[in-house]
Amino acid sequence: MRIGYGEDSHRLGEGRPLYLCGLEIPSPLGALAHSDGDAALHALTDALLSAYGLGDIGLHFPDTDPRWQGVRSEVFLKEALRQVEARGGKLVQVSLALILDRPKLSPHREALLENLSRLLGLPIDRIGLTFKTSEGLAPEHVQARAVVLLDG
Repeated sequence: MRIGYGEDSHRLGEGRPLYLCGLEIPSPLGALAHSDGDAALHALTDALLSAYGLGDIGLHFPDTDPRWQGVRSEVFLKEALRQVEARGGKLVQVSLALILDRPKLSPHREALLENLSRLLGLPIDRIGLTFKTSEGLAPEHVQARAVVLLDG
């Protein structure tokens, strides 16, 4: 068994879409990032890579490379899953915490879980998804923390 941990955060700004777990969430503010800024998928990508000592998302998809500008984060997650599977790893369970003051994420819970299930190839009962606010400490930020359990 292997465990991986990842986290990500982005400042929020006007004129950008807000992507989380591969879905666009209606919001007046979105992540300021080189790619689509999906903090949830970035944290999951880092967690998968870390479980096998493969570095982090910045090593594999640097923000200095124009190829990754505006790219959907599903691309990063799929590549991390491919690298894990190439080493004999099988994703068993995921725990993901999203920290965002607004908009409220609870109305999107089912859609987020369904999309994560599709992206990760896991049943929903193997995906822990929690929502937190920063209690006003970081109102213009989105943060994500992820832990993955792998067999192999």
